[in-house]
Amino acid sequence: MAKPSVYVTRQVPQAGIDMLRDVCEVAVWEGELPVPREILMEKVSDTDGLYCLLTERIDAELLDAAPRLRVVSNMAVGYNNIDVEACTARGIPVGNTPGVLTGTTADCAFALLMAAARRIVEGADYVRAGKWKTWGPMLLMGSDVHGATLGIVGFGRIGQAVARRAQGFAMRVLYHDTYVTEADPALGATQVDLDTLLAESDFVSLHVPLTEETYHLIGQEELRQCKPTAVLVNTSRGEVVDADALYQALHEGQIAYAALDVTEPEPLPADHRLLTLPNCIVVPHIASASVATRTKMAVMAAENLLVGLKGERLPNCVNPEVQP
Repeated sequence: MAKPSVYVTRQVPQAGIDMLRDVCEVAVWEGELPVPREILMEKVSDTDGLYCLLTERIDAELLDAAPRLRVVSNMAVGYNNIDVEACTARGIPVGNTPGVLTGTTADCAFALLMAAARRIVEGADYVRAGKWKTWGPMLLMGSDVHGATLGIVGFGRIGQAVARRAQGFAMRVLYHDTYVTEADPALGATQVDLDTLLAESDFVSLHVPLTEETYHLIGQEELRQCKPTAVLVNTSRGEVVDADALYQALHEGQIAYAALDVTEPEPLPADHRLLTLPNCIVVPHIASASVATRTKMAVMAAENLLVGLKGERLPNCVNPEVQP
């Protein structure tokens, strides 16, 4: 009996690939950049399982070019790159990798928060540029993290993990979430509306999925409500923040700092004006980029794919209504 055919759209940790190769015919896009659309369209024409990432657009056009496709497995928690409705209409289950990257992403969000508060990147650049001549009492003064107010927008797994980290710094934690109405009292977090959160927070950390409701959730009006000393951290999706409004707010001093793991557009062009600002840290979507976590994600995505090829229920499925 012929093995099922699987296409993997990027190089991923070897543990996931090895699992697939045990039972499937596996082809992997070896390029550093995402697979070109025309090649992806060609590859899926005779593919039974698709193992993809956020960099690939899985839409009706692609699905129509893949008559044998039985399962789509996304190596990510989010799945805004996939037309789930189109997959559901064709009876194709879609897998994702929730939970496994919670702690690692929360670590990164807090690292960005602290780097912005204490101007770590500016300090490193200052030294590398040969500007460090002496200790100075006014040099690169930043903001205290301990005892400050942290506002968390989106209080799911990752948002709550950030709140737990904030406890170690004796921070006052506010949260806003339209779906989470009660939080674990042990987190010591207070639910407030978004306006209150923005007005009272020293640090605002975003942890919402990208939906029609959260697109440009943070724009010109929201940034105007923030303290002029506020720091904005985004490890969710770039489109949650209006990049033009953010540039103006940083440039004009409406807020003090931004630290971004995700951007709009993504990747951010090297000549983008946000990168001209000393009070904006941008890193290349690395919030889940620890060896252990990315390996776990690769394995989880492989498990979803293999189970789907057997016609069984995916361990993590975003459209369970199509499953047996």
